[in-house]
Amino acid sequence: MFDIFTSDFLLRALIVGLLVSLCASLLGVSLVLKRYSMIGDGLSHVGFGALAVASAMNVAPLYVAIPVVTVAAFILLKISSSSKIKGDAAIALLSVSALAIGAIIISQTGGNTDMNSYMFGSILAVTSEDLVLSVTCSVVVLALFVLFYNKIFAVTFDESFSKSTGVKAGRYNTVLALLTALTVVVGMRIMGALLISGLIIFPALTSMRIFKSFKGVTICSAVISCINFIVGMEISYHLDFPAGASVVVANLIMLASFSVAGLCVSKLSKL
Repeated sequence: MFDIFTSDFLLRALIVGLLVSLCASLLGVSLVLKRYSMIGDGLSHVGFGALAVASAMNVAPLYVAIPVVTVAAFILLKISSSSKIKGDAAIALLSVSALAIGAIIISQTGGNTDMNSYMFGSILAVTSEDLVLSVTCSVVVLALFVLFYNKIFAVTFDESFSKSTGVKAGRYNTVLALLTALTVVVGMRIMGALLISGLIIFPALTSMRIFKSFKGVTICSAVISCINFIVGMEISYHLDFPAGASVVVANLIMLASFSVAGLCVSKLSKL
């Protein structure tokens, strides 16, 4: 089980993955409750397009992806707040456009681009430079989440009431979107563009099977997300499965287990 600590590239992937899992699970609770959980999927597809551009320019991927996905988060909020295009349509618009642009760029830059790594993630993709940048971004996300926890809690449950009490809901929605953008970009190296949203959605839904309070769901999500990442890494390492897919499968099994446990608890409480 501890073989993953013996290799530098595995240790880098483990550190980055645990930090991303923690950030994604914390943000995911608010995103799921606000019915905006697919923002991670939309931003990850934008990230795919940015990674394709970085590859074509022979530039470090994260240095291109972070500003591009951050700008996309702003655009997504602006579009979804308009009366003509709402959240799900805005996400679909960005997702398809970014994937199309990325596919065209990759097709024109030769066959040296590892599409599998971009789409489904790879533990080999995390370099030492990525590690430093990923740790920095993750610390920023965690610090801002803790700092604005009460405000995020307020806009998650009742945005209209929050506005009436003087809370600038738009500002904190923007903070939430930007934190999600950073988390998505950092996590794409391991999880891939198609699977990173699993780290946002699964832990929150799993925790909600048993816990009902915001704090309880948030803490449980953080714990099980980290556990699932370690289990997924073990599956990937020993069975030679794609890293991102292995982590999602671990989350799926945990969701099924919590769902059964939640049903049992519900039935026992009625006796």
